[in-house]
Amino acid sequence: MGGRETLTRADLAESLNGRVGLSRAESARIVESILDMMCEALARGENVKISGFGTFVLRDKSARVGRNPKTGIEVPITPRRVLTFRPSQIMREHVAKA
Repeated sequence: MGGRETLTRADLAESLNGRVGLSRAESARIVESILDMMCEALARGENVKISGFGTFVLRDKSARVGRNPKTGIEVPITPRRVLTFRPSQIMREHVAKA
């Protein structure tokens, strides 16, 4: 990544280009295709598990009453679906070494 703090789609495509030898355009199409498949599965309500990496999990949160910390006024929070990520044990160990 060259010292940057964020890995981008372009970085993934460039890495694929360098490691596999595909053209830059084809590498970018593959990255986009994978991300599209993940988004479509999540939109259908499916979890996405990538072995050795982790699982993207959808959770439905129910309605509740929150409180504005500045004013103390109670505010209703509507029910919503949230996306969480659970890293695999391999990923946790790898990140802990960094």
